[in-house]
Amino acid sequence: MSGAGGPAPGYAATMDHAVHDAVGLELGRRIAAGLREHPEWIDHARANLARWRERNAHAASLVRCYDEWTAILDGPVDEVVRILTAERDPECARLRTNSPFVGIVPPREVEAIKRAVREDRRGEVRR
Repeated sequence: MSGAGGPAPGYAATMDHAVHDAVGLELGRRIAAGLREHPEWIDHARANLARWRERNAHAASLVRCYDEWTAILDGPVDEVVRILTAERDPECARLRTNSPFVGIVPPREVEAIKRAVREDRRGEVRR
């Protein structure tokens, strides 16, 4: 924080990014916990990717990410779980920002996770 009138430039954006990453990790953990019991979630993810690929065909970087996820989903479930739950791997964090498992965790639970992470982050800033 800067002493003259608030946070340093980019500070809030950094916190927002940290919150987004933490939310993505927690959502990934929830999905990973049920993935073996719900193999149909892989089909759900594939359907999301197909829809997004069509909708965003003009965005090459998004299509590349969708292609990465398609290859991951074609591999072993253990690799999907690793990507969803890896805490200190920037590549996994990047992939989680476009997780195709949207719609698996109920909206109320997603909102509760977001609130909890934001409150936790606020507590860290105060310490």
